[in-house]
Amino acid sequence: MPSAVLNTALCETLGCRFPIIQTAMGWVATPELVAGTCNGGGFGFLAAATSRPEQAEADIEKVKNLTDKPFGVNFLMEQPGAAAIVDSIIRHGAKAASYSRSPNKDFIQKFKDAGILCVPTVGAARHAEKAVELGADMIVAQGGEGGGHTGSVPTSLLLPQVVAAVEVPVVAAGGFHSGQGLVAALAYGAVGIAMGTRFLLTKESPVPEDTAKRYFAASVMDVPITTQVDGLPQRVVRNELVQELEASNSATLLIRALRSALEYRKMTGASISELLSAAFSMQKNDKLTRAQMIMAANAPILIRRAMVEGVPSEGVLPSGQVTGLIEDQPSCEELLSRIMSEAEEALARLR
Repeated sequence: MPSAVLNTALCETLGCRFPIIQTAMGWVATPELVAGTCNGGGFGFLAAATSRPEQAEADIEKVKNLTDKPFGVNFLMEQPGAAAIVDSIIRHGAKAASYSRSPNKDFIQKFKDAGILCVPTVGAARHAEKAVELGADMIVAQGGEGGGHTGSVPTSLLLPQVVAAVEVPVVAAGGFHSGQGLVAALAYGAVGIAMGTRFLLTKESPVPEDTAKRYFAASVMDVPITTQVDGLPQRVVRNELVQELEASNSATLLIRALRSALEYRKMTGASISELLSAAFSMQKNDKLTRAQMIMAANAPILIRRAMVEGVPSEGVLPSGQVTGLIEDQPSCEELLSRIMSEAEEALARLR
């Protein structure tokens, strides 16, 4: 059992042994990775943001077959079929739901009525305040070091702002991979840490070998923020595709975005009206420009090329800067045990 200081409100609230969350990376947070995390003592979120409702339902059922521990589900509240995914989350009794963009008051209320915890991710203190106002039970505050869509404020500056701004428990994200980082997050007032990239490079992760090699080869300076994937700031491993996108003109980017939109429609089975409805919802709630709205389908399609098809040079590799510090690929259980041991050692040194 961890020492009392490491048995935080995160453990009590989410029902896990360790104050560590595995984030819901698209195409990566599969039932196997989620179950590996939960069985190892952490709390895993299943990625459903790119899933059709029937696939999300099947994945939730698979997680339940692989673990008897509590887990969560992540999705986009504006995605096609979101209402059906909400019903699946409630019907199968997931412990928590996570989301970021475009929070839907009705969906949040349905979760609250069903006793499912709402755990959104934010990148600014004002967004945390709004999330709590809408019903969030716990906040994940992701600093600029984090992978995928991210802000510009470092975790060390964002975290204390969010902790001071809200009364609910706050989880730190962005740049974490060790027990020392966990202790540092607790010192800032967080109740635990959330990690994506570190779990991406575990044995239970579905990431193809060639793609994993590109992560291991990256230094902390090889993971910039770009807006050329879908118009929003996104931290990724610099590769051939990112260099091509950043050198492209607006016409070339528009053609690529339209192709991605057609592929996304085929992948999700959504109708044109559903896609337009989702796009206009994002534009309204996230204050996107028309160009950003058109480019929105790029991210899931290009990420899939690297994460599922295993062609890292032609896809997008979302990553936190922490990838430059990762050198091995342990199981989830081994990783979690190691982090907790490092945290205990760090606490002992402080004493």
